[in-house]
Amino acid sequence: MSAVLVPGSELHTPTAIARAVDAVRAQSALVPEVAVILGTGLGGLATAMQVECRIEYDAIPGFPISTVESHRGRLLLGSLGGKRVVAMQGRFHRYEGYSLQQVTFPVRVMRALGARTLVVSNACGGMHPLWAPGDLMLIADHINLLGDNPLIGPHDAPLGARFPDMSAVYTPALRELARAVATAERITLREGVYVAVAGPNLETRAEYRMLRALGADVVGMSTVPEVIVAAQAGMAVLGCSIITDQCLPDALEEASLERILAVAAEAEPRLTALVRGVLERMP
Repeated sequence: MSAVLVPGSELHTPTAIARAVDAVRAQSALVPEVAVILGTGLGGLATAMQVECRIEYDAIPGFPISTVESHRGRLLLGSLGGKRVVAMQGRFHRYEGYSLQQVTFPVRVMRALGARTLVVSNACGGMHPLWAPGDLMLIADHINLLGDNPLIGPHDAPLGARFPDMSAVYTPALRELARAVATAERITLREGVYVAVAGPNLETRAEYRMLRALGADVVGMSTVPEVIVAAQAGMAVLGCSIITDQCLPDALEEASLERILAVAAEAEPRLTALVRGVLERMP
C-alpha cells in the first residue's frame, strides 16, 4: 500500500526546491546570507532594505499566494545591515487553507538560495500582565498548538535530520546580539515564549488562561512552522514579536485588525532598528 501524501509534501523535495531556486536565479544572481520573514503589518521593514530585485510569489513555482491583508506577496533580494538578504514581504498561514508543508516551502527555497540564518517576525497578542501593546518580544522558545507539523510526511534525507533537535532552536548567540542592540538603541525588549495556534479567530478568556498556564507569554498564528523547518535545515534563528494587543482574560477588550495593524506600524521602526543592528553585528 502506498503512503498517503500530506498536501504540499511533494514540494519538500530537492527537485521542487531546485525548480523554485531556478526561477529566482533567473531574475537575480544575489546569494543571500540571511532570510527574513515579515509578519502581519510588518512589511514596511522592507523599506529599510536596499532592494535589488522584487519577485512576485506567483512567479515562483510552488509558492502559495498571500491572501491576508497587509501581506504584499513578493520576494525581495538586496541588502540590510551590511548583509545580503532575501526577504518575504508577506507570509502564509494554516488558517488560509494551506498545509504547513506549503506554508514552509519558502524557507526551503531561501535556504537553498544560500541563507544560513532566518530572522522571523510576527504580530501577536500579549498575555504577560506587565507587558504592553507596542512592546517587542525576543522569542526564547515556543509551543506548537497548531495540531500539525511541517515535517510530517515522506522524509528526504538531503533536507536535514528526520528528528531535528529543538532544545535551543532560537539561537542563543543571536538573542545575545539582539539584547545588546536593544540596550544600545534604548529599545524595550521583552523575552519570552511564543505559542502558535491555528486561528483565525482570536482566543476566548478561558483559552487565554489555559495558554498562560502552559507557560506562554504571547500568542500568534504563525512562525513556529517556519522555525521547525529552519531547524531541520540547520539554520540559525532569530525570532521577534510585536505585541499588538493585550490579552488579559479578566480585563479583555475587543480587538480589531485595524488596531492591530496600527500598533504594529507604530512599533515597526523599533523592530527595523533591532534587526538591522543584529545584522550589522553578525560575523
